[in-house]
Amino acid sequence: MTAEQLSERAATLFGVPPLRPVRTVRLLLRGLVLARLYPVFTLLGQSLGSMALALEALYKLTPALFVDTAGYAFAYPLASAAGSKVASYTHYPMVSTDMLAVVSNRAETFNNRAWVARSTMLSAVKASYYRLLASLYGSAGRCADVIMVNSSWTEGHIAEMWRVRPSIVYPPCDIESLKALPLDRPAMPRIVISVAQFRPEKAHAQQLRAWAAVMQRAAASEFAGRHAYLRGAKLVLVGGVRHAEDRERLDGLRAMAERLGIASDVDFQTGIPAVQLRLLLASAHAGLHTMRDEHFGISVVEYMAAGAVPIAHRSAGPAMDIVVPEAPGEPLPGRLCTSDNEYADALEEVLCMPEEERLGLAKLARDASEEFTELQFTSDFVGALARVLPRSAVRRVSTKEE
Repeated sequence: MTAEQLSERAATLFGVPPLRPVRTVRLLLRGLVLARLYPVFTLLGQSLGSMALALEALYKLTPALFVDTAGYAFAYPLASAAGSKVASYTHYPMVSTDMLAVVSNRAETFNNRAWVARSTMLSAVKASYYRLLASLYGSAGRCADVIMVNSSWTEGHIAEMWRVRPSIVYPPCDIESLKALPLDRPAMPRIVISVAQFRPEKAHAQQLRAWAAVMQRAAASEFAGRHAYLRGAKLVLVGGVRHAEDRERLDGLRAMAERLGIASDVDFQTGIPAVQLRLLLASAHAGLHTMRDEHFGISVVEYMAAGAVPIAHRSAGPAMDIVVPEAPGEPLPGRLCTSDNEYADALEEVLCMPEEERLGLAKLARDASEEFTELQFTSDFVGALARVLPRSAVRRVSTKEE
């Protein structure tokens, strides 16, 4: 894509127009960081690929400040050797103690295949491989001059792996625009929105199972009493589809909805622009999130700012930074869950609340989203970069904030 096309795409999909023209450098080795090239030793292959990609980028344009937000830590020693100052903003650690624990405990997950988990020898080999990667990852990460992370959960892992103390800079969210949406919604139909790419770790299947349980409960009561709110209720799954594997996964989710008998109660939306997403958020009574160990969870913040009560996974970013009480002992601005049954209970509770009660919870959630504004991000990000940025640039940002 050209610089103009990239700028237009950012404005259309994310509502983020560039402040000034963007210069781009075409990199021919971009494919070397794709996971599909490395069916085994994927992380090592991608790390080596990122080094080749960084060499190409630094050869074509050596910047005064090299800022990485994609997690290519193995590029840092190369950028530093080329004379650039290096700033790292890590969203998700390449290797974490959680990953080591999964392999050591021989647990089967989306990134620890069953045939590996069942083998003592293969699990031991994979654990050793992860420990070696973790050591190399830490050595590379410590080459950065400025180290930022996007959440308390990521901070803990980077601090342990890199043996540094990073700065927490929460990602920006378009809070002001979403806060303009009215908190009140039509009493019916009740709408639940889920915003997440159709990737395996996002656990969309759990959302369908929980939603099926809710619909079964409502049907068993013949949509009477409190379940009357669920008549015509919809679960709207919004997400991006990157490649053939994602399309196959989406087809599988549609088939699963058919098997569970909820196909007419679920709406799949893919690749929609920011304007359409905003309209969906404006109609949602609740927002659903099911990824375990989500590093931050910006979709959860968007739910809260838009007035949709968040129902999120009880782990990492949502549990540590976002769906948290204003003070100890105060109520949560949403619900946190782990199991299918907990999600079904939370969905049923929130959707069957009288609208006045739901509005109170939605307002509490909106107020809690104030910590994640674009202005706060700008202040924290530039503040962290202050020692490697020209003083004039820091002054310009400070003046704009005032």
